[in-house]
Amino acid sequence: MDTARLATTEGIAATLVAARQARRPLDGFPGVMPTTMAEAYRIQDAGLSIWPDEIAGWKIGLVGQHLRQTLKAERLSGPIFRKDVRTATSSAVLAFPVFVGGFAAVEGEFVFRMGEDAPAGKTDWTNDEAAALVAALHIGVETAGSPMRMINDLGPTVVGSDFGNNFGVIVGPEIADWRARMEGVAVTTAIEGQVVGTGGANSIPGGPLAGLRFLLTHLAERGRPLRKGQLVSSGAITGVHDILAGQSAVITFEGCGAIACKAVAA
Repeated sequence: MDTARLATTEGIAATLVAARQARRPLDGFPGVMPTTMAEAYRIQDAGLSIWPDEIAGWKIGLVGQHLRQTLKAERLSGPIFRKDVRTATSSAVLAFPVFVGGFAAVEGEFVFRMGEDAPAGKTDWTNDEAAALVAALHIGVETAGSPMRMINDLGPTVVGSDFGNNFGVIVGPEIADWRARMEGVAVTTAIEGQVVGTGGANSIPGGPLAGLRFLLTHLAERGRPLRKGQLVSSGAITGVHDILAGQSAVITFEGCGAIACKAVAA
């Protein structure tokens, strides 16, 4: 990459990071929008190099079907930072921050907790090989968020640039015997008492393990292999549901528990 392009990449990343740290909304993407996922991840990596927190895990999102051939990608990823991991330990409503004037959503997800480091150079995975690295599967919620209100409208490359449009994850109870039970768990998302989405593991193409296989390969190719203890938010089961500061949501995993949460201004 030439020096001018590098400066642009670093400048975009610095602006995105500064807006997140200041909880300041952005009217648009701060520069020329990347046209490939490779460019998006270069911006993401530049942001990671200056973000003042460690990576506690990764989120997985889907690329719209109409763009998969163009971008040569079915999924995308973004970091989850340590300070943005929250644990749902009781029936109490758990508060999570949102960008006022930006984008905010809740997504019911299965969350893997890794039990082993992934081999650094391995890029080809089967479901059984991926599952063997997992210590546990939890019910969870990705709290999506970005200073850019229109981030999803701008497309996957912009989402990838801005840390995958992630602003945290809520980790709920562990699902015992998860490989046998996961596909049978019905999931419901309600906001302010109104059901806004339903689904299950099969709502995700190939299921959550297909997402984990993608991430194992993707991160190995980026030189960031998954580590023991990291979390993987494996993809939206009931959809991506916008939420505003002051609103509450309940995500129910039938037979496994529920997570009650409330959006508060960051």
